[in-house]
Amino acid sequence: MFDDQENTTFPHINTGYNTVFRPGRLSIGLVLPLESYAVGREPTMHGHIEAAQLAEALGFSALWLRDVPFNVPSFGDAGQIFDPFVYLGALATATDRIALGTASIIFPLRHPAHVAKAAATADVLSGGRVLLGVASGDRPEEYPALNCSYPDRGAQFRDSFEYIRAMADPYPRHQSDQGRLSGDIDLLPKPVGGRLPLLITGGSQQSPDWAAQNGDGWMTYPRDAASQGRVIADYRQRLVKLGQQNKPVMQSLYVDLLKKADAQPRPIHLGFQSDTSFLRNYLRDIKDLGVNHVALNLRFNQAPIDATLKQLSDDLLPDFH
Repeated sequence: MFDDQENTTFPHINTGYNTVFRPGRLSIGLVLPLESYAVGREPTMHGHIEAAQLAEALGFSALWLRDVPFNVPSFGDAGQIFDPFVYLGALATATDRIALGTASIIFPLRHPAHVAKAAATADVLSGGRVLLGVASGDRPEEYPALNCSYPDRGAQFRDSFEYIRAMADPYPRHQSDQGRLSGDIDLLPKPVGGRLPLLITGGSQQSPDWAAQNGDGWMTYPRDAASQGRVIADYRQRLVKLGQQNKPVMQSLYVDLLKKADAQPRPIHLGFQSDTSFLRNYLRDIKDLGVNHVALNLRFNQAPIDATLKQLSDDLLPDFH
């Protein structure tokens, strides 16, 4: 296993990947929209570009967009409303340094050639700041609308993954259920670093060995410390077993940040309500478990978002920069 993670290296892919992910370190990003909205409601998206620019100015390392093709009322979350690739293009021109990630593009619902071209375009426009989180999807209602099979999403995910990897080559040759590339046409532009960083979300209907072998990192969800430490150790043990270079692990976290010091923490959906002291200790703990990046979701935050961003920047970022 990578016992001394600080002395290992991650693959060199692009500016965003190698700025956000550093062995033995934890960076902090944010899930868009930077807005609070209740379950079953839709975000207003008012001032969303200005909020992203504020996050960059305050020193956060990444902004993350979700791929929600349809609003499924039973799921209770319409995401950031906008198409993620159009939004990436807008953010690429509105920001200068902050990494721009997807968490995550639903491969089975998009043709991989369109994904490869859109993601590479955003990567070029941003100067190599795109991080492509990818997933097999978890909303069954969306699949019939696009004439896709929900039970077959694992095979479709794997097929799309391999197709997009092939797109990095000049005049690629590739044969799959998605189409045949005979080597006489090319897809432009190419990503800044030569290929797109592909971060696999959860299991994505794949075996753990396949995910460790093929992904450029792993995106997972918050768990209790014992469980999180166990699954991260298992992931990195698989990397060693498969002869892979060390790769980053990131997780999401919903937070409702309180200004009152020593406020008693309480659980919320996939996270907690707390003061910055409790949050700081939690982040230190997951850093020690091997998490390299956390994407904070402020959807349930009750304080004004601008004030919360400033509080996080002042109280936390100096410890996790």
